[in-house]
Amino acid sequence: MSILRVEQLHKQFGKTKVLKGIDFSIEKGDVVAILGSSGSGKTTLLRCINFLEKADKGKIYVDDEIVFDGEDKKKYTAAEIRKNQLNFGLVFQQFNLFPQYSALKNVMLAPMLLAKERPDYKQNKKQIEAEIRQHAQSLLDRVGLSDKYDNYPCELSGGQQQRVSIARALALEPKVLFFDEPTSALDPELTGEILKVIKDLAAKEHTMIIVTHEIEFARHVADRIIFMDDGVIAEDGTPDEVIDHPKNERTAVFLSKFYD
Repeated sequence: MSILRVEQLHKQFGKTKVLKGIDFSIEKGDVVAILGSSGSGKTTLLRCINFLEKADKGKIYVDDEIVFDGEDKKKYTAAEIRKNQLNFGLVFQQFNLFPQYSALKNVMLAPMLLAKERPDYKQNKKQIEAEIRQHAQSLLDRVGLSDKYDNYPCELSGGQQQRVSIARALALEPKVLFFDEPTSALDPELTGEILKVIKDLAAKEHTMIIVTHEIEFARHVADRIIFMDDGVIAEDGTPDEVIDHPKNERTAVFLSKFYD
């Protein structure tokens, strides 16, 4: 049973067709890297799956349960969208941390908001908050920030901020973790520390989809490479198949830019 399945996903902005019928599925524990030139639809695909954008057509399944059907014209409520989003954790390019909160509170925020909806919250408030705090601390420890609980984003380097955002994405224990160019806003010397964190997560069998331009990182971390071109999937296979022996001419041209 696939943990995520996408069928014939379409999206356009005005007259510009960005996604032109995307089909793929992933299994639990898969690490999939999505490659492609700027404008090929990579980020739009992640945003549609994560309900930050609404696809025009197609279907999305999580654990074989349909969470989006483009043929169903009903308007999704905010509660339905949020419920579907809880299946996914998203690490943005630009960190998107709340500047008024410490690293620890940034990680605790979403679990705390969710906890307040529990019927037993008022009765067990102290215990629930203590458990959330402990879990947030363990996640920051895991990404190498055990000494930065009380630091604010402005007091952290770009790499440290991105590690906080990774911990935050893990806080609600999503079924699939999305990374959208997680190193693009970082100086080259900080890129390595983020790639190491992602590699460690892959080793612990987190299910992940990573949009990246880091070809060698994709080769060594991903089980599978999807190459997108002009809104469609042009290649889908192992790193050896897609990176070393591409069948699509445009894929080969794109990859040659990194090796010539």
